[in-house]
Amino acid sequence: MDRPSARRFEGKVALVTASTAGIGLGIARRLGQEGAKVVVCSRKKASVEDTVAALRAEGIEAAGRPCHVGDAAQLKAIVDFTVQTYGGLDVLVSNAAVNPASGALLDCPAPVIDKIFDINVKSALLLTQEAVKHMSRGSSIVFISSYSAFNPPAPIALYAISKTALLGLTKGLATELGPRGIRVNCVAPGIVPTKFASALVADPELEAAQRDANLMRRLGRVQDMAAAVAYLTSEDASYVTAETLNVSGGMPSRL
Repeated sequence: MDRPSARRFEGKVALVTASTAGIGLGIARRLGQEGAKVVVCSRKKASVEDTVAALRAEGIEAAGRPCHVGDAAQLKAIVDFTVQTYGGLDVLVSNAAVNPASGALLDCPAPVIDKIFDINVKSALLLTQEAVKHMSRGSSIVFISSYSAFNPPAPIALYAISKTALLGLTKGLATELGPRGIRVNCVAPGIVPTKFASALVADPELEAAQRDANLMRRLGRVQDMAAAVAYLTSEDASYVTAETLNVSGGMPSRL
């Protein structure tokens, strides 16, 4: 995909979590290509350093530091780092997620339940609580959910249910932050063949089945998700809040 010509984020600062690979990196890159100063993070210092160097080599203003989103102190630290480095925060994209196990809901052990909801839901709210302290009217927040949120499938139902929770979190926070002029939206990606989703396309037959399950008859691309986030966080969507944009080639999107 060609580099976008729009510069909708000139003078803006964006923080994207889990942004050294996959969809998160694609989002950070797209916002940076449109003029944002971008802060990236992930758990590994080397990954952050490599990503910052790569983005800067592309002409993007970028900085970063390690952050384990399951640690509230580190969430505060990455927000503080963003504000100290670039003087503010205008766009927050909460992308971090885990799926440490698969199987039946009735067989899921308590530690796995705790980890999925701590990382996929609790951290998103705690991060927002820290971020909004520095966000002013016109700022924007996007949560990355999943097409599976609308109909949690076996054997990843628990992961999908955590993504369903983000749909509610989006609406709840949009209600609270709307009077302050801060918009909150959500993107629900379809299957994008990143490392995170590798099990879903592990062999040609499975990949073909996933491709044929949507109306477009293709898998999603990182660029598709990045473009959706760029729209929702830009002034082009200035009257859009509390919404979930299903970017999945036409997969069903009703609870």
